[in-house]
Amino acid sequence: MPRFAANLTLLFTELPILDRFDAAAAAGFTAVEILFPYDQPAKDTRRALLRNGLELVLINAPPPNYTGGQPGYAAIPGGEGRFQHDIRRTLRYAGELRPGLVHIMAGYTRDDAAEATLVRNLQWAADQAPQQGFTIEPLNSGDQPGYFLDDYALAARVLDAVDRPNVGLQYDSYHAEVIHGDARAVWDSYKERITHVQIGAAPDRSEPGSGPTDFRALFDAIDASGYAGWVSAEYTPSTPRTEASLHWMG
Repeated sequence: MPRFAANLTLLFTELPILDRFDAAAAAGFTAVEILFPYDQPAKDTRRALLRNGLELVLINAPPPNYTGGQPGYAAIPGGEGRFQHDIRRTLRYAGELRPGLVHIMAGYTRDDAAEATLVRNLQWAADQAPQQGFTIEPLNSGDQPGYFLDDYALAARVLDAVDRPNVGLQYDSYHAEVIHGDARAVWDSYKERITHVQIGAAPDRSEPGSGPTDFRALFDAIDASGYAGWVSAEYTPSTPRTEASLHWMG
């Protein structure tokens, strides 16, 4: 079986954020991810990780924009200065929290220059922090209308152009199923590029066990591929308490 991590932005939300670390450890997780850890002082998050012996595998960038801006703009032409400013902020958090990976969000645009802008920004980030791993992730247009990176073939083309060893592909079974209609086929096609995995069942992003994806077969394929990273549970539990939704881990 793969190594499973808990996404504390979506799991254990019946608890305050810092208590979710304790709950994840009690449920048997040894690693977690937090999409946006910026609301908490980094030192408090670090203590919660250390208290439970948890590894932090991923955070998102950029930090939230509290003035009404879009969440992510790596592909937005003309936004390079803002991108660099906020990546520096993210890297300061990463220096304290030590996440294995930082997911850089592309943003919402259909500008003809978006792909080239995304490539340049990713190259800049990768060169700023060569020891930090980064990912990009395709998101489905139903949940994220207008999001630039909405296709795995596009993501592969961007990664080819970026050509940095510390930038890889983030695979999410939910988004892969919604975008392409077959999460397993997407895994098979892009597994050599994948450096992080997230799971959730389509069409409602609930726990594995419903919908069209055969998660047991997907887990077997992940094991067979030699993938050594984490598989993060990033779903909305269908049960009032998260623990009751973890039957798929058995």
